[in-house]
Amino acid sequence: MELKELLMFMTKKGASDLHLKPMRPPLLRIQGRLIPIKSKPLKPPEVEDMLFSILTPSQKEIFDANQSVDLGYGVPGIARFRCNVYLQRGTVAGVFRRVPFEIMNVQELNLPDVLENLCEYPSGLVLITGPTGSGKSTTLAAIIKRISQTRPCHIVTIEDPIEFLFSDDKATLSQREVGTDTPKFREALKNSMRQDPDVIMVGEMRDLETISTVITAAETGHLVFSTVHTNSAAQTIDRIIDSFPPDQQPQVRSQLALVLKCIGSMRLVERHDGKGRAPAMEILFNSPKISKHIEVGEIKEIHEEIENSVAFFKMQTMNQSLIALLANGVITYEEALEVSSEPDDLSLKLRKLFPSIEEKFREGAMAPSPADFSEITELVEIKRLYGEAETVHQEKMSEKDQTIAQLRSDLATVEARIDEAQGGSDSAQQAIEQAQAETARLRDESAAKINALNERIKELNQQIQGGSDGGGGGKQSSGFFKR
Repeated sequence: MELKELLMFMTKKGASDLHLKPMRPPLLRIQGRLIPIKSKPLKPPEVEDMLFSILTPSQKEIFDANQSVDLGYGVPGIARFRCNVYLQRGTVAGVFRRVPFEIMNVQELNLPDVLENLCEYPSGLVLITGPTGSGKSTTLAAIIKRISQTRPCHIVTIEDPIEFLFSDDKATLSQREVGTDTPKFREALKNSMRQDPDVIMVGEMRDLETISTVITAAETGHLVFSTVHTNSAAQTIDRIIDSFPPDQQPQVRSQLALVLKCIGSMRLVERHDGKGRAPAMEILFNSPKISKHIEVGEIKEIHEEIENSVAFFKMQTMNQSLIALLANGVITYEEALEVSSEPDDLSLKLRKLFPSIEEKFREGAMAPSPADFSEITELVEIKRLYGEAETVHQEKMSEKDQTIAQLRSDLATVEARIDEAQGGSDSAQQAIEQAQAETARLRDESAAKINALNERIKELNQQIQGGSDGGGGGKQSSGFFKR
């Protein structure tokens, strides 16, 4: 049995790791479980020959000095592998981690879309954390690939060993391997400052020197990415601060509060359909409150602040991410409780959000990103706002109905008044006509009397004048009727 054949078989089966140990058949880790290959147990000389055949002389010297060595190994056309060769019970053993040639993006990995915002930071410190095999390197590779595609900058990676092979795009990349291209992480970080970097990626913050140099690099205006083996954001901050001597810790808290941009803590959960594993991710962004908690050492308050900052800052706790996966039907209720570090809290939150939890999980997808709890929060908020809007709408409709009824009543009153006024107008018109007729009659009577009077006056005048002429030689009369 040859090592190349085992690595090809491992790739064909989709395994993430291959374990070679004397007196056992080779073991493959498939979907988080170690499964032995159906073959004879390996003898110590067979394992030793397989593993020593891929070591260079310098790597063999490191192994002899330290009883273990890290290295990268590639099978053309198959995949790259990160390997650790070590001694156990006096015999040689080794573990190979498969690193695909193709680097997937954030969407293909089903990670929260907000992680793409990390690519836009001009400076600061971004940490991806989690236990071994939780997808830290894959996530970091997706972010670095995104930066290389979108920013014309210089990216320097320092890895032990080199895992993913990046190609230049808009950005130019320099990948340095500890033990091959540089002796130590610290030395490579110090040298990288003279290489005009914009973005620095450190494979892992393993010791105090590396942590101190990474923080310093972030303080000098570079965007620095790295990984830490911790299970939560708060634990990551504690781990970094506790790495320093007590007299330096206040200064480190101030530095970290200033340069930290984001911590993403990952775990992989088996999918309910058996098609691999899904990432659950706790996300912390360094908001003003988070920065204050770090600076004064209130690390226990950070978890609650993450939980309360989903809507605005798009943070989420691990339990909230698991709820998002559950609500989208990606994982099972049992798997979520098994993975959660606070299963009681998870159960309580689920009962509050989904009283009929089993039915809800069978309803299907609810959000575009299955690992993003902020999508669930937005849906709950939309439901609440819809309910409020519906109540306001009903109240407004009731007010409008009352207004319409009042307007109808007022209209009826006005119409009655118009009718009443119309009736009065007809009576007035009749009275006017009667008055006009009476006036015409009186005018005619007055005119007739005047005419009769004038005629009488004429007659009297004539009589008076006739009497005067008949008297002969008498004195002529005078007065009004003389005329």
